[in-house]
Amino acid sequence: MTRQVHRWAGALALATTLGLTAAACGSDGDESSASTTTISAPSDAVVVIDPGDDGVYAPELDPADFIDGITHPYLPFTVGSEWIYEGFSDGETERIEIVVTDERKEILGISATVVRDTVYVGGELVEDTFDWYGQDRDGNVWYLGEDSKEYEDGEVVSTAGSWEAGVDGAQPGIVMPAVAEVGHAYRQEFYAGEAEDLAEIIAIGETLTIGIGDYADVIRTREWTPLEPDVVEEKTYAPG
Repeated sequence: MTRQVHRWAGALALATTLGLTAAACGSDGDESSASTTTISAPSDAVVVIDPGDDGVYAPELDPADFIDGITHPYLPFTVGSEWIYEGFSDGETERIEIVVTDERKEILGISATVVRDTVYVGGELVEDTFDWYGQDRDGNVWYLGEDSKEYEDGEVVSTAGSWEAGVDGAQPGIVMPAVAEVGHAYRQEFYAGEAEDLAEIIAIGETLTIGIGDYADVIRTREWTPLEPDVVEEKTYAPG
């Protein structure tokens, strides 16, 4: 993820930092599963979210534990699904389009669902990202990496934030837990210096009314990364 506000997780996800409203939202590298990554936040950073792993993160994923596709009610990434988010960012109109493609990508032996995320500001393409997700049999949805490109005047100017689990020490993370519990903090991804997002569930069972309708059983999360320590987001998700 190159810009935290632009990594979306489907369902009804409203980033309050942008004021967005939903209009409708490699290499196998198996050896990495046995590695241990020690993570240190900048000494002057205030830790907003603590995942409780004491800075040692080494998830071990078994492809046999994963299902084909994603069925999580708060992340319904079925092929062909599409969400559009529109709002304002720094005084300009912003449009984010999410499409669940029929493509697959094998990562760590897991057949990942490929989701395309495109961002337009003032009608101009500024970011085009392919995100890779997999769901285990317990119901956790894992984030396995992304291929991200930033654009200026129609030209690619950066691929920073791109990563793939199992490559160059990058580690997968959970983007949506199987069961939502208030206070549960977790890593969504880890690639040192490039992608270090964390999340914490801060509310469940809420109701939410926005311009397109009323939603029940809403989950609310707080997200933060030590790479942008002054930016803290809240997102909300509704079933389906």
